[in-house]
Order: sequence, then C-alpha cells, then structure tokens
Amino acid sequence: MIGLTSLWINGRAAVAPEVNHRRAVFVLGKIDEILSWDKTKEQEKDTRFVELGEYLCEVRSKQYWRLEKLKSFDEFLEKHFPESRRKAYYLMAIHENLMRVPKQQLREVGWSKAVELVRVARKDGEDFDCATWLHKARELPKEGFKGELERHLTGKEIESWELIYFKLYKSQLPVVEKALEAAGLMLGTDRSRGYCLEMICADFLARANLAETEPKD
Repeated sequence: MIGLTSLWINGRAAVAPEVNHRRAVFVLGKIDEILSWDKTKEQEKDTRFVELGEYLCEVRSKQYWRLEKLKSFDEFLEKHFPESRRKAYYLMAIHENLMRVPKQQLREVGWSKAVELVRVARKDGEDFDCATWLHKARELPKEGFKGELERHLTGKEIESWELIYFKLYKSQLPVVEKALEAAGLMLGTDRSRGYCLEMICADFLARANLAETEPKD
C-alpha cells in the first residue's frame, strides 16, 4: 500500500484520491513536453512557466505521480527536476497565489518577477492590488522592481546597486581571493564580498592620502 496514501488527518491516514487515468496521462505528458521544450529553447523558457506550475499543482493534489510507480510527490520532483526542485515549488506558488492575475499578463512579466509578486500577494492577502503591481513589473527593470517590492514589504529604503565586471588573470585570482577572505575575517563573515572589497579600497585610499600629506625631506 506504499504510495497510496500521503496525508494524515487527526492521526489517521487519508484515503488517496481516485486517479482519472486519462487526465493523469495527459497532464504528465504535458509536463514532459514542456520540460523537454524548455531544454531546447532556453532563451524562451519564461513563456510556459504558468502552464507548468498549474500542471504541477494538479499532479500533487490528484497524486498523478502514482502512475509512474513513485512513492511521493517529492520523488516525482526529484525525477523531473533533478537540477532544482526549488524552481518547481516557485512555479506552483505562482499558480496558487496569483490566480487573480490573467495568465497572459503573467507570461509577459516572466517567471522571476512573478515569483516576487507572490511575496506581495502573500503579504497583502485580499488587499493585493494586482493591476498596480503588474504595471510595475512590466515597466520597471528587474532591480528597480525588486527595490519597489522591498520598500513595500519592509518599509525601508533600499540602496540602489549595480554589477561591475572586470577581467582578472588566473595568476591574480589567489591574491584577490586571499585579500577578500582576510577582510571577511576582520570585518565579520556576514559581510558581503562587495563590502569587503570596498573596505580594502578605502584602506588603500587612506594610505595613499597619508603618503601625500607626509612632509618630504
């Protein structure tokens, strides 16, 4: 009887739902189709995340994973999402929390912004203003949108930031890594590498300024 029950209610095992075999085969086939398509068209992977999240929720609630001779839904995710089960749960959260948002509009903002919208929907509950937040998701760049979201969730102003890229030779990497590690130990391991780099640069500038102000013989 392993795999036929997965829930416990008041200490008693709940009876597993009767599986609609035809529907289960269709849904499982759709999941395989989307995941296969996802691998071959990586640049367009966002466009079917809404559909995939909906199907995954149905597999969990109807226990379609039993057709694949699996013991649990987690085992189903391990099989179909070997690289990241977390993404599967994100997609399901989008479906469960953003049902009021038209699917086409969710597709337009993309799955990464939709995941952020879930945080607002959970916090605001019935007061969630999906139209306003969809507009922000569409119009703002990713980091600007996350800043708006953090201000709404925490009430705090978030300092803007940007990524800086520069080339290092392999021979230089050990020196840089060692300096960042030493700074982390001095400043606290909870500090970001960006903060550690800032402090290293500040120390260099302080020494340079001191050398300029020292009297010359």
